[in-house]
Amino acid sequence: MPTPRPIDVRHLGQERVICCWQVGGALIDPGPASALDALLEGIEGGEPKRLLLTHIHLDHAGAAGVLVRRWPHLEVWVHERGAPHLLDPSKLLASAARLYHDDMDRLWGEVVPVPEENLRLLQGGERIEGFEVAYAPGHAWHHVAYRHRESGFAFTGDVTGVRLPPVGHVLPPTPPPDIDVEAWHRSLDAVTAWEPTALGLTHFGAWEDVDGHLDAMHEALDQWAARARELDADAYAEAIRADMRAHADDENTVDSYLQAMPPDQQQLGLERYWRKRAERAHGVG
Repeated sequence: MPTPRPIDVRHLGQERVICCWQVGGALIDPGPASALDALLEGIEGGEPKRLLLTHIHLDHAGAAGVLVRRWPHLEVWVHERGAPHLLDPSKLLASAARLYHDDMDRLWGEVVPVPEENLRLLQGGERIEGFEVAYAPGHAWHHVAYRHRESGFAFTGDVTGVRLPPVGHVLPPTPPPDIDVEAWHRSLDAVTAWEPTALGLTHFGAWEDVDGHLDAMHEALDQWAARARELDADAYAEAIRADMRAHADDENTVDSYLQAMPPDQQQLGLERYWRKRAERAHGVG
């Protein structure tokens, strides 16, 4: 049985920020091309066959096109809503540039298209090549999660939050534009229904206290969503930083939290969620 292996891609040289998972010939969330060297060093067993993407945000999937260029037969699994942004990354890059400005290349490196013939489109509900797939929106409308049937691991991208060892403190990553709190709770319930043996997080690593983790994520999502209604972006970011420092054991762990979940972006996604919800309630849009 292939055992899930975590590969720390050491994003920008920092440990415990982005974890690519290897399960036999499958890689789950390879990270960005800026961390490609560490990823390639960590892969075992020769050329991978499949790239399983939970979603197409650059910290999870930025290296997809570069990896296909290296391995032309590599399958790329992605939700059908995310696939157009792999075929043509221009809109994705323009959206990311509004957040990261001139820091794009340093953070993410080269982003190139994935050829259509390499794509395997998902909707959720599939059982293929030893994995089950669940549609898992809330963080992004094109988000999926994967359960490896033999090991019982659930690979959940951002839907089960950010939690860095050894601290174990769970936080919800909420950058714009797709945050939906109700959908996110339903996605957490879908992961719970799998009864996984462990959660394999991109940010970061394996966690076996599954029920406690998922309960903490439900609570944190509601807590921070409520704070976003009370605080502006600057105050919210400072509250996130204070929370990270209150729970982290050392400054290096704080730095990893800050890099995995940049505080300045988090209120923006929730503010948009609350605004869109109010518009729907008043028949706008």
